[in-house]
Amino acid sequence: MKKSALTAIILSSAICMAFTGCAANTAVSETSAGYADNMAVTVQGDTSEADDSAAAEQMMRGFGGRGGFGNFNNAGAGSFSGQNTGSSSVISSDTAINVTMGSSAIDTAELFTTRDLKQTADTSKAQTITVADGKTINITEEGIYVIKGSAKNCTIKVTADKSAKVQLVLDGVSITNDDFPAIYVVSADKCFVTTSNKTSKLSVTGQFKADGDTNTDAVIFSKDDIVLNGVGTLNVTSSYGNGITGKDDIKITGGTYSITSAKDSIEANDSIRICGGKFTINSKKDALHCENDEDGSVGWIYISDGEFDITASSDGIQAITILQIDGGTLNIKASEGLEASYVQINGGKITISASDDGINASRKSTAITTATVEINGGELTITMGQGDTDGIDANGNIYVNGGTVSVTGQSTFDYDGVGKLNGGTVIVNGQKVTSLPQPMMGGGQGGFGGQGSFGRQGGFGGRGVFGTTT
Repeated sequence: MKKSALTAIILSSAICMAFTGCAANTAVSETSAGYADNMAVTVQGDTSEADDSAAAEQMMRGFGGRGGFGNFNNAGAGSFSGQNTGSSSVISSDTAINVTMGSSAIDTAELFTTRDLKQTADTSKAQTITVADGKTINITEEGIYVIKGSAKNCTIKVTADKSAKVQLVLDGVSITNDDFPAIYVVSADKCFVTTSNKTSKLSVTGQFKADGDTNTDAVIFSKDDIVLNGVGTLNVTSSYGNGITGKDDIKITGGTYSITSAKDSIEANDSIRICGGKFTINSKKDALHCENDEDGSVGWIYISDGEFDITASSDGIQAITILQIDGGTLNIKASEGLEASYVQINGGKITISASDDGINASRKSTAITTATVEINGGELTITMGQGDTDGIDANGNIYVNGGTVSVTGQSTFDYDGVGKLNGGTVIVNGQKVTSLPQPMMGGGQGGFGGQGSFGRQGGFGGRGVFGTTT
């Protein structure tokens, strides 16, 4: 698991707003050791067949990298006090994440490999597996496997070598399980879940049961890196748990996804990286959630392209460290739209309807010194519900350097540090403004448990130790 995207401190150039999406020209080369004709597959009560069909080619989208890390020192921001670093909800980190204002918060140069971006698989030497009721299909060797058929209580289980790359091509498969993942990746260097031009359906209808010490909690559950791509549709339904869980990185570069879940729809420990795809998500918790409770230097989300239609009971998108959006179209209806310790928006069209905070920056990791919202580009429209709600809320600082930001609500901007309008267009309740509104005294609540002991300057409302936690 490489964490250089967040731990390296690099001098960065200014953000180039014109480049978003996925393409092979900035991807890292990644090759397989080759596909043997006798790839090992163990199917309890079944056999495997060869499939010599050729895969179709697909055009790639454009993708451009955005610098790396620099040093975010709040130049000109004045002093800021009251960070609640002792809160039990803040994850500790031995590594500081330093961000240069106006440069990419995340080093995007090597986020995706060439194979991650390839939306079809070479199935000329693939094995075809037909699922069956009550069977566990064990895949133990590197290779490409085409999965077909319909079954109940069937699991595709990957237990390959740590250097192996396994690709599962879902070819109109349908699996409905009572209490265990439909796809379970125990070990591999990386597992690709690729949709063919057909619709596949995976669902778990009951409470998940553990596998020894592993608490499986998702329809697709991976203990190693997982990549989702393809040209077809994948429907995922989780009646009691998560939709997709990855204990390392989750990458999504293409495909169409409909995910309905009782808990987080897409959850990862280290990172969620998306540069393409169409998503319809209905979550009773968070739609996208990234958190590593043992390492506060990771837990970040990067989005450069894609179409998102999100309905969530809690957060639309939550990252523990950095949430960076460089492009895409996002329509979010949630309690809170976007949430992270550091929220950076460089592009895209984002529409948020929220009942708590539209965007919330609250310090969740000690790797981030000051909770910050930084907007450098894009088109952002936020509509807030009635009551104690904030359009853009930071338990630290808010900087608008570019783009168009339109906020409608009673409390449109709320910040405990400084709020600066350095560029771009800001519209508050239909009126263009030349500076960010002053925070309303006595209102607002913090998304991660609040900052300071007595709230913001000059008032008693603020974000004290009794602030609401979401």
